[in-house]
Amino acid sequence: MANTTFAAIDVGTTKICTVVAELASAHEIRILGVGVGPSQGLNRGMVDNIHAAMEAIASSVERAERASGTRILSAHVGIKGPHVSSMNSRGIVAIADPRQPIAAGDVGRALESAGIVNIPNNREVLHVIPRFYVVDGQDHVADARGMFGSRLDVETHIVTAGSSAIHNLLRCVEGAGVHVDSLILDSLASGQAAVNPEELEHGVAVVDIGGGATDLAVYLHGAVAHTAVLPVGGAQMTGDLVIALRIPQPAAEQAKRDYGHALPSTVDEDETVEVDAFGSEGHKTVERRLIAEVLQARTEEILEMVRAEIRRGAPEELLAAGVVLTGGASSLPGIDLLAEEVLQLPARVGRPRHLAGMSDVLHEPAYSTPVGLLRWALREQEIMLRPAARQQRGGVVRGLARKVAQVVRAVLPQ
Repeated sequence: MANTTFAAIDVGTTKICTVVAELASAHEIRILGVGVGPSQGLNRGMVDNIHAAMEAIASSVERAERASGTRILSAHVGIKGPHVSSMNSRGIVAIADPRQPIAAGDVGRALESAGIVNIPNNREVLHVIPRFYVVDGQDHVADARGMFGSRLDVETHIVTAGSSAIHNLLRCVEGAGVHVDSLILDSLASGQAAVNPEELEHGVAVVDIGGGATDLAVYLHGAVAHTAVLPVGGAQMTGDLVIALRIPQPAAEQAKRDYGHALPSTVDEDETVEVDAFGSEGHKTVERRLIAEVLQARTEEILEMVRAEIRRGAPEELLAAGVVLTGGASSLPGIDLLAEEVLQLPARVGRPRHLAGMSDVLHEPAYSTPVGLLRWALREQEIMLRPAARQQRGGVVRGLARKVAQVVRAVLPQ
């Protein structure tokens, strides 16, 4: 594809979304085409059927190509699942000549030092993200380049993932005819789309409640401090309705979308709804408040797990901006109020912003991840177009140029 056009694929448990876009202005992305299709061969964010997942991805990509009139050769792909884990690590290097300002190469060496961590052979590093720098004891430096000092420390957030899960996902996407530019953790992508800079600076937790998993990213002082993936999501809410109401899964999903609410007290206790059901009649009448009570119980459980994970990453009192809920399950009415009650923090539902073109469908919380993947891709493309990246000789392969861009992107402040 042309340098000004880029694509992203969100491979989720319930849906697969492929988006093609271009840069419209400094802060706005123009959507050229969207391809959304049902997911197959995935469970809780991980591939469990290569052939089915490959076909589902290919179908989504084909729809996006038809909508945009563009051939998708490569894309940035989101990754999630309980196999993902994270840690914080510090890298320390000495500056060879303290009389010279700290250069990008020095920062790169510090990041490499931080990235040397002991992980099992069956895991791979996905991200080494700089949180802040320390120059000769001066703490929380946002960008160390150009400063003077004899010692440079960098505090980083490192995300690792299971090697088999990574290669299964790569196999599926590349089997659909698309080269993978980079793999990006879903929770980091969602933060790019649904959170504003003010919230990031004052401390915020991004909670992406998807179909098969809930992604969490905690930000302090504008930098990521903790990430986690919880193996529960909207699919478990639907499953609870199947059992409680004794109705088929499609009917339970429809009831959740049409009649669900996170706060049963706001639902009229006399209100009833008609739903498809198992049995000879094929339908039944149920109380809408019962639907809300079932959904409230599972949502509270998810939020309690989120609260425990937030406490592992940062003191709750440092999250002045509270929690931003996103993902498909965050469309449940009243979930923001329930989150404030359970988490004891301010909460709102986050939606993608600053979009133009064919973007009507993407303004819903369910599409924060693909839009965030686009913003991540945009930042990488901007780096690729800078003079330092353009100096690559014609004989250098594109993969090497992309690797240079990824290193430069890591050096830049988040």
